[in-house]
Amino acid sequence: MEWLILWLLAANLAGFISMGIDKSRARRGKWRIPEKTLLLIAAAGGSAGSLMGMYYFRHKTKHKKFTAGIPCILLLELGAAVLIYLAFGQPS
Repeated sequence: MEWLILWLLAANLAGFISMGIDKSRARRGKWRIPEKTLLLIAAAGGSAGSLMGMYYFRHKTKHKKFTAGIPCILLLELGAAVLIYLAFGQPS
C-alpha cells in the first residue's frame, strides 16, 4: 500500500510540475513537453496534480483535450479506486 501512495504522490507532483515547466517553455519559445506526455502523466495517476497545474499556471485551459480529458481521467481514476475499495475492502 505504501508504494501506491508514493506512486500517486510522485505522479501528481510530476503532473503539476510538468504543467509549470511547459508553460514556462511556451512563454520563452523553447522546446515544449509533448501533449501526449502531459496526458500520459495524468493517466499514470497524476490527473489531480495535472488539473491543479493547468489552472494554477493557466496552461492548456483553452484546449478541449485537456479541459475535458484530464477531468475525465481523474473521474476514471477515482471510480477505479472506489471499485477496488469495494472489491477488496479497506487496506490494512
